[in-house]
Amino acid sequence: MPFTTRDDGTRLYWKMEGADARPPLVLLNSIGTDMGMWDRAVPALLAHFRLLRIDTRGHGASDAPAADYSMALLADDVAAVMDDAAIDRAAVAGVSLGGMIAMELTQADPSRVAGLGLVCTTATLYTQMWADRVATVRAEGMGSIVEAVMQRFLSPDFVAERPELAETIRRTFLSTAREGYAGCGAAIRDMRLLERLGEINTPTLVVVGSRDVSTPLAGNGEHLLAGISGATLATVDGPHIAPVEDPEGVATALIQAFG
Repeated sequence: MPFTTRDDGTRLYWKMEGADARPPLVLLNSIGTDMGMWDRAVPALLAHFRLLRIDTRGHGASDAPAADYSMALLADDVAAVMDDAAIDRAAVAGVSLGGMIAMELTQADPSRVAGLGLVCTTATLYTQMWADRVATVRAEGMGSIVEAVMQRFLSPDFVAERPELAETIRRTFLSTAREGYAGCGAAIRDMRLLERLGEINTPTLVVVGSRDVSTPLAGNGEHLLAGISGATLATVDGPHIAPVEDPEGVATALIQAFG
């Protein structure tokens, strides 16, 4: 299993798939999931890209140090994994937290990012909401918020039609270390992306889920489109974790933008 070890000793799990001749695409997960959230989109993407998937610090098989993380730290984690995977430059696509990390990486080092795929994400601040959620998870654990989160992650119709997939997402959420979730939640709480969107000159695709109640176009995607010069919009038929419910739509949008 490939791991990158950071200077603070944190190990980050990653996986490389696909033909070397294809352009690289880095895929980043949302908070409370792991790289498996991309599984249903991977077959279509592998026909066009060499994929590097990373379990964000605090999630999946990566370590979860007990601390408040920063968006700059999470972006530097991605750069370190890209170095170990011998990828100098790649398109980077992320869902929710993953999209925020991708924006931070682009702002910090645009030479690393050939294209930016912002899937069901935002730069809008929800400071008090995330402060409350971080405090709740640290005090009461992941089970204290799982029901509310699952209602946003997946649509009721999908849960009824594909209960086994919904249960996989639920189990992954509950198995996430509370300190990992809280650490990343602190990074979202403290992020300062919105006022810096104008710094992004990377070709950018904003993917909005038509049933996403967490980061809908209004108040979220619209700010990304207005703030990032040349950003384009794709709408897919999904809630917040769109690659699970509409993998074909998300994959098609990324292929058309960066393939």
